[in-house]
Amino acid sequence: MPTLIGRRAVLGALAAPLVAGSAEARPPFRLRKDPQPLLSPPILDETGTTRKLDDFAGRVILLNIWATWCPPCREEMPTLDGLRSRLGGADFAVLPLCIDDAGIGRGRRFYDEIGIVDLPLYWAEALRVQLALAFIGLPTTLLIDRQSREIGRLQGPFAWDSEDAVAQIAGAF
Repeated sequence: MPTLIGRRAVLGALAAPLVAGSAEARPPFRLRKDPQPLLSPPILDETGTTRKLDDFAGRVILLNIWATWCPPCREEMPTLDGLRSRLGGADFAVLPLCIDDAGIGRGRRFYDEIGIVDLPLYWAEALRVQLALAFIGLPTTLLIDRQSREIGRLQGPFAWDSEDAVAQIAGAF
């Protein structure tokens, strides 16, 4: 027996793309009213120094968990580089955290290959990052306040150098 679809359902489905707009025409985060403390895995920088999230306290941090084998991660890296160029400084830092099994060297080769020039590179073991930050998929990005507490989280890629992203992030510091 055929199922009849109501006129409202059909009109709603047809209108949805017109009403929704672009996924990037919105701020990336739904900001938390209750900032959450974070655990930190050991984070290795390119000089070989091991750090913790608390080492970055005092600045707002955009922590992006990514891997070179993740296509959406690869696509959004230039936008993170652009965000760092626009906002990076004493009040704000982008912390791209590569979790490739092959280590930080693979991340450096990827940066060189696509021309990333202003973005630092950090690496951590995938399992330790998963356990400490409880993320599900890649990329995952956390907005962290000056006291090293999570105030926002976005799963999936985003145009980080978009006006909406820049405005929301700048408003956090």
